[in-house]
Amino acid sequence: MLGKDHDIRVLNSLIATTFDSIDGYREAAKDVGSGRFATIFTARAAERVEVATRLQAEVSRLGGEPENSGTALGAAHRVFLNLKDAVTGSDEKAIVDEVERGEDHIKRKFEEALADTDLSPETRAVIRETFTSVKRGHDEASALKHSLAATH
Repeated sequence: MLGKDHDIRVLNSLIATTFDSIDGYREAAKDVGSGRFATIFTARAAERVEVATRLQAEVSRLGGEPENSGTALGAAHRVFLNLKDAVTGSDEKAIVDEVERGEDHIKRKFEEALADTDLSPETRAVIRETFTSVKRGHDEASALKHSLAATH
């Protein structure tokens, strides 16, 4: 095990990715025309806030300074998507596709963290606990994408 500093770095990376997810869901809720999707995306953003808060609490418990924003890459990606939408327009399917892509990314980041054998058992337990929510969000986004594909 590498110790607390390693745990804090991994947790802060997950926090930043989770903030990207929160921002992505909030943008998707604003952009989508359907009340149903807006409700789903708003609820998922709120659930991701809980994930970030739980991860931040673990960083604080370890004596670290918790991350409190997303990544520069996530912000750049949202700017790109906003530009693309301005040029091409966006529909529910495009928005749901993008949400699922974001879900694939956050799920992969959490899986990589869970595979990190240098994490302490306590930190791994917190990541595993919060991964339950991430996995649920991923599965929901995938189901939404497939339900839209079946109707289009």
